[in-house]
Amino acid sequence: MQAITEAKVDPKTERIGIILCVLAGCLQFTRRFYHEAWHDPSTASPLVFAETVFNAPSSHIAAVLPSAAINYTLLGDTSGFLDGLALAADWLEDGFVDGCVVVGAEEIDWPTADAFRLFSRRIVCSEGAGAVYLSNRESRDSDTIELAAITDAQIYSDKRSKVAASKNVRSELNQFSNASLLCDSRTGIKPYDLADEKTWSDWGSARLSPKTILGEGMMAGAAWQCVAAVDALRQGVAGQALVAISGCLQQAGGACFARNK
Repeated sequence: MQAITEAKVDPKTERIGIILCVLAGCLQFTRRFYHEAWHDPSTASPLVFAETVFNAPSSHIAAVLPSAAINYTLLGDTSGFLDGLALAADWLEDGFVDGCVVVGAEEIDWPTADAFRLFSRRIVCSEGAGAVYLSNRESRDSDTIELAAITDAQIYSDKRSKVAASKNVRSELNQFSNASLLCDSRTGIKPYDLADEKTWSDWGSARLSPKTILGEGMMAGAAWQCVAAVDALRQGVAGQALVAISGCLQQAGGACFARNK
């Protein structure tokens, strides 16, 4: 709601699209439902079951706004938040919406924390949300922040390493040589941060790593990176800011935000 409020838009008069990006999804309701079903199937609440599906949160967001415009939920690894931004840009270009709020949100529970411990026992999982509002209308302010570019999704697998995928992201972002801020996905854990460290080892300008403070927030963490980049531009800290996300299980991606006067 903060993203909508700061954008000074009225959902009653403008078509506001919603894209919710998640990795783990509604863990707490899912655990609660299966606990009830396992303990006593006759008392398992069907109301709880409705909250276990991935697109339940986006429907709640639409109800709160309220918005009857197009509404999607994207499931993927942490770099999937950039896919959400790219999809929102497509909707705006095709005229499906007047504006679109892209949300990255996660909740933590023991199955997620235990799964991340397979990668590193030092990872601190966290939860929360972040959102970016995109619009192609003229801003009422003289100063605006532009989504200048999003890279292709660089998939990694047993045939291409995560480091190679991350380096391909940097190659696509090299055209933005004036960028003076990098918001990366480092967590402060060296083995886990290998792709970021090797790809951006020679970065000479300002660098911000929100996850080193806020923890591994999964899709919410990716949203925090973008929000931090946009906030730095609004405060005049940088003229262009890069966001680089080395996804935890599937792909790497990047984006550039620029300040327009």
